[in-house]
Amino acid sequence: MGRSDRESCWGAERGEGPYIAARPTGRPPLMAPRPLPASIDETLTLLSGAGYVADRALATVLFLSLKMGRPLFLEGEAGVGKTEIAKVLAEALGRKLIRLQCYEGLDVSTAVYEWNYAAQMVEIRLAEAAGETDRERLSRDVFSERFLIKRPILQALEPDPAGAPVLLIDELDRADEAFEAFLLEVLADNQVSVPEIGAVRAAEPPIVVVTTNRTREIHDALKRRCLYHWVDYPDAERELAIVEAKVPGASERLAADVVAFVQRLRQEELFKKPGVAETLDWAAALTELDQVALDPETLDDTLGVLLKYQDDIARIEGSRARTLLREARAELAAAE
Repeated sequence: MGRSDRESCWGAERGEGPYIAARPTGRPPLMAPRPLPASIDETLTLLSGAGYVADRALATVLFLSLKMGRPLFLEGEAGVGKTEIAKVLAEALGRKLIRLQCYEGLDVSTAVYEWNYAAQMVEIRLAEAAGETDRERLSRDVFSERFLIKRPILQALEPDPAGAPVLLIDELDRADEAFEAFLLEVLADNQVSVPEIGAVRAAEPPIVVVTTNRTREIHDALKRRCLYHWVDYPDAERELAIVEAKVPGASERLAADVVAFVQRLRQEELFKKPGVAETLDWAAALTELDQVALDPETLDDTLGVLLKYQDDIARIEGSRARTLLREARAELAAAE
């Protein structure tokens, strides 16, 4: 990018330094983009059409997030469907999904951008061999956009023919607090400051979904920039609808048994209660075993699909599992 090109990209409307407009990727959209939902009911329909069974409270905060252009902060236990919301939203709207999986030690070079140092060194050597003596010009050339390696957050700021992408910042609680502080600029202003070229601002803000499993508290400064929603375990009616939608091969009796047992199991003192993801895995596994209903022997044999810690399995298997199954079926009979 030459000097005149760079200066033409500077945003004068805010009067606080250079702003480089993110460039179009030129990639064709994966599917035809769809308009944003115009109401809460349309949001529910959008989600259900993509196979996500949501309650009205979630649909409301999601609709407001899309309408107001605010990031959506989803908190809840692991396996309750937080990540799936972003995936379904991208699919339903025909947008690209850009996922940033957080982990301890995540930094700017992995999440946002880094310079292609090898290519920069080659450019410098070629310039020296050609007798280039204008160091200022050479500095501008090697710190131009063509040497910038764009990571997920910077990619999400780029224009896309299909509309602004869905940026999923997944399991933020796994990242360090210093990374949280960096995200404040992204969430508040939809921009990233690159010292060598200025601030890269999104022409159209991405749809941002932040998830956390609450293994640690997230700073209030970040939460203030988002709309918040706690994603809880679903009630029996909604969980049954989820199983029927995601595991269509399960018999009606098996689906009811599985959901009733899991609902009862979550009332036990466990190190890790099963989430919706485990319920679906268990229903699918039992279906593969050609089970049409739960029986105590198969229940014990497949507990490892539902529970992920040996202490929990040891506490439940055997007589306790049989008791829970009887209680679950009694609740089903009483509800009929």
